[in-house]
Amino acid sequence: MSTSVSTTVATTVDARGQSCPGPLVSLARALKEAQPGDLLELFATDPGSKSDIPSWATISGNELLSAETLEDGSFRYLIRKVD
Repeated sequence: MSTSVSTTVATTVDARGQSCPGPLVSLARALKEAQPGDLLELFATDPGSKSDIPSWATISGNELLSAETLEDGSFRYLIRKVD
């Protein structure tokens, strides 16, 4: 039996303008409401998120699928909720 993996963003978290730990707190709140396998998209402007989000994903067991810097200087992360 095959299991399909969603590639559609279930929730977008806009944490632009928030400073540390705002983006991480906003993401954690959204993940509490998400189902396992859901994709969450996080937008942030805090430069600290570049190290905070990958570290948090590793510690929490969630999957960081992508991290990119956008043309406007903000950051976009795509995270899959594991459990």
